[in-house]
Amino acid sequence: MAEKSRRMRNARMRFELSLLLLGLLLCVVGTAAQEEGAEAGEGSTSPPKFLVDISGTTVTITCPVTEGDIVWKSTLTKPTDNVNKYVIENYDNSPGNVSCSSGQQKYNMYLKARVCANCEELDALAVTGIITADLLITLGVLILVYYFSKDRKGKASSGAGSRPRGQKMQHPPPVPNPDYEPIRKGQREVYAGLEPRGF
Repeated sequence: MAEKSRRMRNARMRFELSLLLLGLLLCVVGTAAQEEGAEAGEGSTSPPKFLVDISGTTVTITCPVTEGDIVWKSTLTKPTDNVNKYVIENYDNSPGNVSCSSGQQKYNMYLKARVCANCEELDALAVTGIITADLLITLGVLILVYYFSKDRKGKASSGAGSRPRGQKMQHPPPVPNPDYEPIRKGQREVYAGLEPRGF
């Protein structure tokens, strides 16, 4: 019996280890695939894009044109010309069109951003750390519950198989139990109206 439970425990541990390794393998493969997709996107000839940076209620837009006299046009606020960046202070979440041009090159963008004054920025490292810590704590709790429940299950099963001794042993009620006395002839009319009901 002990040999069988040991084999089951070893099989379960191997299964859990293989699941853990499979999860790690999927994470590594997914990350590698994303990096390959990003590298493939860098080599393609897609048109240059605006760079938008949002911090609090300030929106900073960088024009893809890097040389020449840059002319900004916007439906939001009056931009400053000949500057590569267009800064909107106290942006109020209202959408608008923004364009920048230099000579024959002209780029248009529709801006619809959500900003908030009391927001805190989290970088990718902080978010990754929070998620990793949460997963580790959850895994630790699962392991603790598993080991404590395993010990209690073993103690309860060993106690249930043995017979109780001493005063804890309960005896069944005597055969002519007064709670289950047969109905006497004079009392039959009390129970005569009780018939089984169909549900």
